[in-house]
Amino acid sequence: MMRLREKSASERNSWLDQMWREYHDDLLGAGMTPQEAHRNVERNREQLFADGEPIAGQFIFDVLDGDQVVGSLWLGTKPDSDEWFIYDIVVDARLRGSGLGRATMRAAEEYAKAHGGSRLGLNVFGPNVVARHLYESMDYQVMAVSMFKDLS
Repeated sequence: MMRLREKSASERNSWLDQMWREYHDDLLGAGMTPQEAHRNVERNREQLFADGEPIAGQFIFDVLDGDQVVGSLWLGTKPDSDEWFIYDIVVDARLRGSGLGRATMRAAEEYAKAHGGSRLGLNVFGPNVVARHLYESMDYQVMAVSMFKDLS
């Protein structure tokens, strides 16, 4: 049975270090310069964390299948809104393709709805075709598409 468990402070801090590095690398892969990626990461840290702690409305979970941790989920509210946002969702690479991503998305939807959410959004980088397919198959709608062409 799929369930969410909030990470402890020490688990969260270790996870955050890795998540910010991976996010920075994803931004580079999406075409940002190193300086732009660094500024983006720092802006998000400042907006969503205070003294290293998540601000109110931010929830960082371990995703469990039974008692086994199979991934992580960072879910939060948008300020002064009943809209929620998935900031990060990861299923252990060895377990991908087994339905856990879909189950984690459903758990995120249920959590947001149970806490007053009326809408759930997320961003996905263009090269992540597998994730995009999952979200589209779950009726997530494209709101915008950013594109670039490297001219160097």
